[in-house]
Amino acid sequence: MFGAVQLGLFAAGVVLFVPMGMAGWHLSRNKMLFFSCALFITLFVGVHLVPYFPSVTSFISTPSSSLPPSSFIVNRDYCFNLLHQVAFDYQELGNNNGNGSDSIIDSWKWIDSGNVVGCDFQKLSKNDASDLLNGSWVVVAGDSQARLVVVSLLELILGENKMESIRGDLFLRHSDYNIFVDEIGMKLDFIWAPYVSNLTDLVHEFQGKTRYPDVFVMGAGLWDMLHVNKASDYGASLRSLKDSVVLLLPVASTNDDSNVVVPIRSPNLFWLGMPKLISSMLNTDEKREKMSDVTWQAFNDELYKKKLVQQSGGPMFLLDIHSLSNNCGARCTSDGMHYNSVVYEAIVHIMLNGLLIESNQKL
Repeated sequence: MFGAVQLGLFAAGVVLFVPMGMAGWHLSRNKMLFFSCALFITLFVGVHLVPYFPSVTSFISTPSSSLPPSSFIVNRDYCFNLLHQVAFDYQELGNNNGNGSDSIIDSWKWIDSGNVVGCDFQKLSKNDASDLLNGSWVVVAGDSQARLVVVSLLELILGENKMESIRGDLFLRHSDYNIFVDEIGMKLDFIWAPYVSNLTDLVHEFQGKTRYPDVFVMGAGLWDMLHVNKASDYGASLRSLKDSVVLLLPVASTNDDSNVVVPIRSPNLFWLGMPKLISSMLNTDEKREKMSDVTWQAFNDELYKKKLVQQSGGPMFLLDIHSLSNNCGARCTSDGMHYNSVVYEAIVHIMLNGLLIESNQKL
């Protein structure tokens, strides 16, 4: 099939070489000029009429067989839905006091399937993550799960040596933490907000400000589950939070003087889900009673009913710690609630790949 370039070259060749050939047959100058003009006009009109004839257009623009068919073109929503397709790898530790081999989870990877490979997910290096977050303001708010996500993110950005020097400050009980990474101009704020109502108050503080965080990660529920223990109350809190978060979304505003639309940049919003709770491993009777699988499911149902996350039509992308911690299993936790660092490392890379998809970037 002819492509547009090949057709143009063919037409140029006809206009150039046919009159030269006619001149070689000793035609008169007037006849040659008349034929050349007629040929040029015919080709000119033909080229401009081609788009109005679909059958001709499809003929000359049929893609090469070497190009992938449109069914392989991966879109944003398609890849977002596959981000949590993660598997964990075990490392055998050898004989466990004669009771067989023991093992730990020491690494993770995206499942090696055709669908996931097409999205080109990748574990970002320190340099790649630094480039992505260069000059960004990142806010993470929530309970201990959110704090562990901050630890994993800073380990990636700073490296293990620098991370060790700040680990004690970051783990001060029930406290906020902030850091400015000079090398990349990234500001990170962790805000202790264990209840959903705390998150709503925080979002209210951002409303009306001229700048929002570039990345805003929040999540709460474990404290509501333990100390409130009513799914309906949790749902009411989620509804209030959603109403507040929606106000952070971009709204076109008009400058009254010039009638110029001024875009308002909104943050990339992520919701940090609750982990898999292993009741038998929880460390108090109250937790084992109140934080059951039934209660967890009731609370999680409220998250979808109130449409806070994109997966149910809401404004925030769910970072599904439950899915990952469930896949990792009981060997990934010592208290049935907080999991090994490998789980939070995977969550951080899922978030960063989500940012890449959202911004249409490739590293």
